[in-house]
Amino acid sequence: MKNFQISIIAFFAAIFSAGPLVSQEKVIIDQVIAVVGNSAILESDIVNQRRQLLGQGVDLGVNPDCTLLDDMLYQKLLYNQALLDSLEVSDEQVEQVLDRRLRFFISQIGSREKLEAYYGKTIDELKEEFRDIVREQELGQQMEAKITRNVAVTPSEVRSFFSRIPEDSIPMVESEIVMGQIVKMPPVQPEEIANIKTRLEEFRQRVINGESFNTLAILYSEDPGSARRGGELGFFGRGELYPEFEAAAFSLRPGELSEIIETQAGYHIVQMIERRGEQFNVRHILLQPKVSPVDLMAARQELDSIRTLIQNGEMTFEEAAWKFSDDPGKINQGLMINQYTGTTRFRTEEIEPNLFFVIDRLEVGDISSPVGMVTDEGQQAFRIVKLISRTEPHRANLQQDYDFIQQLALEEKKRRATQSWINRRLPNTYVFVQERFLDCDFELDWVKNR
Repeated sequence: MKNFQISIIAFFAAIFSAGPLVSQEKVIIDQVIAVVGNSAILESDIVNQRRQLLGQGVDLGVNPDCTLLDDMLYQKLLYNQALLDSLEVSDEQVEQVLDRRLRFFISQIGSREKLEAYYGKTIDELKEEFRDIVREQELGQQMEAKITRNVAVTPSEVRSFFSRIPEDSIPMVESEIVMGQIVKMPPVQPEEIANIKTRLEEFRQRVINGESFNTLAILYSEDPGSARRGGELGFFGRGELYPEFEAAAFSLRPGELSEIIETQAGYHIVQMIERRGEQFNVRHILLQPKVSPVDLMAARQELDSIRTLIQNGEMTFEEAAWKFSDDPGKINQGLMINQYTGTTRFRTEEIEPNLFFVIDRLEVGDISSPVGMVTDEGQQAFRIVKLISRTEPHRANLQQDYDFIQQLALEEKKRRATQSWINRRLPNTYVFVQERFLDCDFELDWVKNR
């Protein structure tokens, strides 16, 4: 379905429609405008989604209400079939999705308190309002995945798909960059670790003696995302945080403090706020051991020597990455992996700014001087980077862009499979569409012969 993503965008928009924007609209007398199976679509559903999506600049075509209703009918059909097939989404799954999306909103607006103040609702009230919406979306996605789970494309199908694209409709492919890196992460000295543990134990004793954990987190925690909220993380489930952190958290009772915990991010103390089954909400104070300037300089000098070895032809970049790099990616010849796509190709906007300024000055095959970096865990390090390839923006072709074209071919085949499924299901499914929508140019035949 071409409009499938609209409903996902609309979920994000829906929370924002719960705020002041709603009060600026005239009150709508709600009514049912469509039904699929036992699921109704209301006038307010269309109005809210249209207002929000158009406000975000989403192009809904010349008849936005028809476009939105077409997509909503499809989502309801999936949901209705998911119920008939006894597909299930656990309460824990729904809670995890809600928490993940709300954490995104909080990161965008700045804090939990700002989100609650702006929309005049607590986090719990927002979650309660959208719990059923999330459950329906998750079931619909499960059903769609079930319909297309056996769909695959062969190389001949990819070539056939590409040959059918009119020349003036072949999609453009943006400039893409492939990079390799050799990373040196200087060791943290034992004295620094001992100092970190001493400070955390002092904080722990101060909380035991009556001081506010929130205040200490605001003043001292080195996790910028949670420090401004008094160290509070929000609800997480199993498998979402470091295993050592989760194990300690699940062992605590409300108000109880942990011992000092070591994770890849650093050292923590944790206080339990609330636990709900397999989910918990805690506060923590994070301190990250610092690498000494002397060790950082030694790492930089070592990378300088490695770069010279490569440039003198004494070893290849790939050999040096395997022998010297502290990056796990060295097993892949030092190639950097794009966390957004899982491939080795990066579009320019997917490269962190500091690295882009380095790469942008290199010619293909060049290796940069050592540049500072911070790992995902917040550790200081140095790296040298090689520009392996850079493509210019171009129309897609099978030689350079096979994976991209293969994905397009797969999506088309999935759409055909879904369309075939819909055509089989519709004759046996009750569908009602209000008369004023009967002239809509729907993508699917919702009103044919009805």
